[in-house]
Amino acid sequence: MNKTWFETLCAVAGAAAGFLFGAADGFFYALVAFVILDYITGVARAVMEKKLSSRAGLNGICRKALVFAVVALANVVDVQVIGSENGVLRSATICLFLSNEGLSILENASSAGLPVPKALVKALEQLKNKEE
Repeated sequence: MNKTWFETLCAVAGAAAGFLFGAADGFFYALVAFVILDYITGVARAVMEKKLSSRAGLNGICRKALVFAVVALANVVDVQVIGSENGVLRSATICLFLSNEGLSILENASSAGLPVPKALVKALEQLKNKEE
């Protein structure tokens, strides 16, 4: 594949991602980080509990893909249907998933015997309740 085709492919992929997910802002970067960390900590938990399963891992990846599908849906509804330029629905959706993923990371850490800051758990629960 020559350079021009590769650059064109990257441009098309970037345009599609921008249309689907909106701005690559702090909310989106945090969601990507939380999703990756949750998957890693989930695999670590499964290894430690001797419950590692390729089927469970595939199910986890499918759930993570669905998180991004719902964020894309919220963004498209925000921008194309409602006509909102500030992305309120997208931001609320991402906040809900941030709280879910964050709580899951803390659950995985807790099951490994790590101390979990109560203030962090409380903050994530409040964020979840606020967004629901």
